[in-house]
Amino acid sequence: MTETTTPVFPCRSIPETLDFYRALGFEVSFEQTSPNPYAVVQRGAIALHFFGMRRHDPAASYSTCLISTDAVDALHAAFRAGLRTAYGRVPTRGIPRIGPLRDTTYGVRQFLVTDPGGNCLRIGQPTGESLEHGPQPAGAFARALHLAALLGDAKGDHRQAARVLDRALARAEADTAEEPGAEAAGERPTAPEWVAALVLRADLAIRLDNPERGAESLRRADGITLTAEERASVRDALRRAAELREELGGEPAAGPA
Repeated sequence: MTETTTPVFPCRSIPETLDFYRALGFEVSFEQTSPNPYAVVQRGAIALHFFGMRRHDPAASYSTCLISTDAVDALHAAFRAGLRTAYGRVPTRGIPRIGPLRDTTYGVRQFLVTDPGGNCLRIGQPTGESLEHGPQPAGAFARALHLAALLGDAKGDHRQAARVLDRALARAEADTAEEPGAEAAGERPTAPEWVAALVLRADLAIRLDNPERGAESLRRADGITLTAEERASVRDALRRAAELREELGGEPAAGPA
């Protein structure tokens, strides 16, 4: 026996939904307007079905599906490029939107896409054998960074994530300002941790409609010197910084060298 599971999503507008998925590189394999609006899109082995629902509220949607791939980096890059071509920009806030590519604590490298109907595609590539959350980092600053990322990504609570990160950054800045030889009040983060925290803070600021704070955090991150090995350890953060600069009106993101 061979079984296939296919998600069937609601949407308020079939044409708008199809335009979005065409931008992502999907092909429309079926479309009807009567007796009920219905459509199917496909990209490789991914097949998604949609039905029209005039009173559907995308902002209130909880519809989601998991898509597993062995080329998550390539898909993320292709989706961003297609959206930039179709929309003139990469939508990262509101509906529709595409999220950043990150390694999670539960063994998946993933990004999220929300379509015009508010339906969420969670696209990931396994990086481990277990879906259990890994242990929290040992250091206080690293734990705060870890918690802020979880609050922002998993719960979508960008405001609380920003509060957690601001407290950690303030403590770290106070420690750094101590006179040489003085006992630090807490843990001083490494250069990669500084960069990761400042880029995440910029991301949160932009999502909270505070582009000035976002630009300031990116400038601070730019001022931190990293070795080649350290740059490799925060490659995703550097890529995200490039994406955020594009969103703020800079050059199109090309990712870290």
